[in-house]
Amino acid sequence: MEISMLDAAATALSLMLEWERLAYLSFGVVIGLVLGILPGIGGVAGLALLLPFTFGMDPYTAFAFMLGLGAVTSTGDTIPAVLFGVPGTSASQATVIDGHAMARNGEAGRALSAAYTASLLGGIFGALLLGLSIPVLRPMILAVGSPELLAFTIFGISMVAVLSGSTPLRGMAVAGFGVLLAMIGSDPQSGTLRWTLDTFYLYDGLPLLPVALGLFALPELCDVAIRRTSIASNSRHDIRSGMLKGAGDALRNWWLILRCGSLGAAIGAIPGLGSAVVDWFAYGHAMRTVKGASETFGKGDVRGVIAPESANNAKEGGSLVPTVAFGVPGSASMALLLGAFMIHGLVPGPRMLTENLDVTYSMVWSIALANILGAGLCFAFSGQFARLATLRYTLILPGVMAIMYVGAFQGSRDWGDLYTLLIFGVIGWVMKRLGWPRPPLILGFVLGAIIEQYMFISTARYGWEWMTRPIVVVLLIMAALGLLRPMLSEFRAVRREGAGQDLGRPVPALTDILPAGLIVLVAMMLFASQDWHEDAKTAPTIVGWATLGFLCLSLVYGMLRRGGPASERQGVHMDLRSDTGDLHLGTVILRAAVFFGWLLAFMGSMATIGLIPSAGLFVITYMRLENRERWSLVLTYAAAMVVFVYIVFDYFLNIPWPDTLVGEIFPWLTFIPSV
Repeated sequence: MEISMLDAAATALSLMLEWERLAYLSFGVVIGLVLGILPGIGGVAGLALLLPFTFGMDPYTAFAFMLGLGAVTSTGDTIPAVLFGVPGTSASQATVIDGHAMARNGEAGRALSAAYTASLLGGIFGALLLGLSIPVLRPMILAVGSPELLAFTIFGISMVAVLSGSTPLRGMAVAGFGVLLAMIGSDPQSGTLRWTLDTFYLYDGLPLLPVALGLFALPELCDVAIRRTSIASNSRHDIRSGMLKGAGDALRNWWLILRCGSLGAAIGAIPGLGSAVVDWFAYGHAMRTVKGASETFGKGDVRGVIAPESANNAKEGGSLVPTVAFGVPGSASMALLLGAFMIHGLVPGPRMLTENLDVTYSMVWSIALANILGAGLCFAFSGQFARLATLRYTLILPGVMAIMYVGAFQGSRDWGDLYTLLIFGVIGWVMKRLGWPRPPLILGFVLGAIIEQYMFISTARYGWEWMTRPIVVVLLIMAALGLLRPMLSEFRAVRREGAGQDLGRPVPALTDILPAGLIVLVAMMLFASQDWHEDAKTAPTIVGWATLGFLCLSLVYGMLRRGGPASERQGVHMDLRSDTGDLHLGTVILRAAVFFGWLLAFMGSMATIGLIPSAGLFVITYMRLENRERWSLVLTYAAAMVVFVYIVFDYFLNIPWPDTLVGEIFPWLTFIPSV
């Protein structure tokens, strides 16, 4: 068996090194990097675009073409995450925290270089794990059932306590709120419509893309607009030496890369989890295990970039495991890859591990080679990308915001995506401003529906005996410890520091508005759920009351400790902090209102004349009114933006733009894209 495996691996490598397949692999890599850079687009749209072109290819070339794109999207998305604080895809959300903080400190080149090196090593390690695990894939996966998957997702929720930093109560409260948001839509068991507000858009639930972009992208862009400066006004390291320093950082932290790469590959192999949570798991793991993390993470620690980047590239190798062995796609991109299997007459399962073993190993080599090519291209052009952080805000914001609107529209290609983006943008900015961690909310949102699904299957199949299975018991104990330890430590610290202090009566403050508002909202959601079918309201009721309890505790706890020694303590805050402290509060609020006003104006223009012409109009008006940029620069920028959006999104991706007011009044104008 070992000889046949080695022969298959060697044969696959020789086939992949043929110039034609390398050319297709390289082309896929370039497309993947570009799609990763564009906020909100991601690799799924690219794979869907490439799938029809694989009909005339042999299986080796087809999978090289598609995996070349899929393997490096999470490398390209590092660029907007670090430079602008905008996650290119959901896989780079955790990278924003320390990566963007490093860019603001003038270390963009170092952060990008460390990320690319970690992505390269993590991707190769993930491919290596896939290659070595092929002989033992089936027995390992068959031993894992719904109870084990449920326990693992509960353990994932326990990471909230870590991702909440010094505010575990706040983290648990917003995580519970995220789980409730995940339950919006049609209940999968009874078909009951839950919290849809009689809106067809919410029948299938909130899409992840506009929620993630709203929470993590818009608040960072808003702060740039409030400061009215470049992202980084200085550069601590010049680009070349900074990149060398970043690569050295990654190599020195090789053990962290191996640990997070293994974690990423393992999570990637679990269907339904994938890229939306793997970076948070890795970040939480690094937070628990890296020496001194409690003092430096969230403030620009390069290890906070290395951990998630090594994990999210390794996940591609892991997600191939259930796809190849069972035909169960581990992610949306793997579902499209499964379509390529059918196109080429391949059947996932035992034959992919026996007679088609060379095809399976060609996928392993494709992932490894794609990561090498992707990292090399990123290193070659990072110097130019890093300089973007020093440009004026009026040169950065218009283009990023216009493209982000198109990316958010990819959620379900409905107007609701744009409303969702704006609403969660405001929520994200308020949370950031008031010191409420955002990572727990998105983690709860991603895992909420999965937990409910696995709980229904587990209890229907095993009753409550699923909790007695050995793996489940271990994972639940670890989850309980993960949740309780940070909260108990915080309470002990506050009690110790506040001993003998008279804190007086609780004093309401501006920071109490958010928990008070959430208490009212969650209470209204619980009240609305009382008339639902029993199966539909069980999980929302449990989560809702727990969330309400955490919110009340957090509100009371925050009011009691205000003014005492505990309020002066500076623990780690697992999120980006607002850096507009030198501005008057009134100025901050006014400029934030202007920023979100620009977004409303963009949406109004889009409803009137369409998105493509609105992109150009937005660039012109923003640059002229905000900073009086010269006309030659403004018009060139606007024309380039219109051409770019048209070619990429209209011509190639063929996005169905929504109807416009002008199009309804003048139907003969419908030959103009997006009108």
